[in-house]
Amino acid sequence: MQQAITYENWQDISASFTTDDHSKGALSVLEWAYHTYNEDEIVYASSFGAEAIVLIDLITQIKREAKLVFLDTDLHFPETYQVIEDIKKRFPALQVEMKKPHLTLDEQAARYESALWKKDPNQCCQIRKILPFQEAMVGKKAWISGLRREQSPTRKHTNFVNKDEKFTNIKICPLIHWRTKDVWDYIKEKQLPYNALHDVNYPSIGCFPCTQPTNEDADSRAGRWQGLTKTECGLHTNS
Repeated sequence: MQQAITYENWQDISASFTTDDHSKGALSVLEWAYHTYNEDEIVYASSFGAEAIVLIDLITQIKREAKLVFLDTDLHFPETYQVIEDIKKRFPALQVEMKKPHLTLDEQAARYESALWKKDPNQCCQIRKILPFQEAMVGKKAWISGLRREQSPTRKHTNFVNKDEKFTNIKICPLIHWRTKDVWDYIKEKQLPYNALHDVNYPSIGCFPCTQPTNEDADSRAGRWQGLTKTECGLHTNS
């Protein structure tokens, strides 16, 4: 196993990968990741969106039994749960953890208020995504994410390897140079299962109360928390 990255050398490591192969550097990044960290030190945090499907296929080319965590908020679309089952059948060796919050939706409503996502979406994300993710990261030195630079202004400076101040570990983003067309060309070429909502103008799919379809010209994050300045659940922000 290679020597693990440190907070001092992450930029040098990130800059060392080339993008002139068919995967635009993604496979090299993943090979490095799974040779640097053992199976208990690294996990892929998957949304099961289009980028996730590509990443799962790439990851399983390197480590068939890789660990994957899905933040099951109990507020996902039926189509999201369906694609998870489809992926489990396609890649049976994957170790998929469905990580739930400590509070059920009824308990959350009793402690705070009903439909908390309408009044205070940041608090809802904190309860149903951030805190469960923090638990999932205990003992982990690195996690993999499907962020792409093209997705939004908040993601355009993402590197292959990133110092994650919020979760005090390393965030690895193999798909930063992929464009939307690259993602869909790969899915179609490999005939991979994907979330059916992508076919009806849902470029980014999260919890159903906070996700709407968009027009084709919109920012890929435009359908999330419409009418608010919020565009991220908090996993990819330092605050």
